[in-house]
Amino acid sequence: MKQNKILSLLGLATRASSVVSGEFMTEKCVKSGAARLVIVGNDASDNTKKNFRNMCEYYRVPFYLYDTKEGLGHAMGKEMRASLAVTDDGFAKSLIGHLEDAK
Repeated sequence: MKQNKILSLLGLATRASSVVSGEFMTEKCVKSGAARLVIVGNDASDNTKKNFRNMCEYYRVPFYLYDTKEGLGHAMGKEMRASLAVTDDGFAKSLIGHLEDAK
């Protein structure tokens, strides 16, 4: 049930234009200070995971590994997405709560 809630919230945030996805856009969002939360798919490459984990630690942005690239992309109504950043505080806080519960 939690998984559906997280993916549903991601879809809602996407429709509200509060999500950027793809490695380049996610990185740009984190470095500009707009990212409130970064989610990377569990099946992303080790290099991608390490890159975003280190970047988020440096810029103090919450970082989570969740679901698969296909699952994240499907929730957003797009192709596979290895990484995404949530830019809205409300969506980010809600997602972080659900992601912590899912751990």
